[in-house]
Amino acid sequence: MIVLTRLNRHRFAVNPDLVERIQASPDTTLTLVDGATFVVAETMDAVIQSIVEFRARVLATALGHAAASGPASQSASTAAAAPGGER
Repeated sequence: MIVLTRLNRHRFAVNPDLVERIQASPDTTLTLVDGATFVVAETMDAVIQSIVEFRARVLATALGHAAASGPASQSASTAAAAPGGER
């Protein structure tokens, strides 16, 4: 989730995977895939940066979990998923 600010200064969180488009004319407006719209205080560039940082955190977390499980765990799970179920 990314945290944004409405024009009335109330903060809210939105799932960036649901953002369909962002417009800035002059206020920044997010349109979600379900048609909901939100006018926010942040600039379009700031919203985009928040989405990029969110995705980077997701990837870093996933890579961290993969590294923590180690190569032995990864090769065992890969073998288990192989056709024929050979281990």
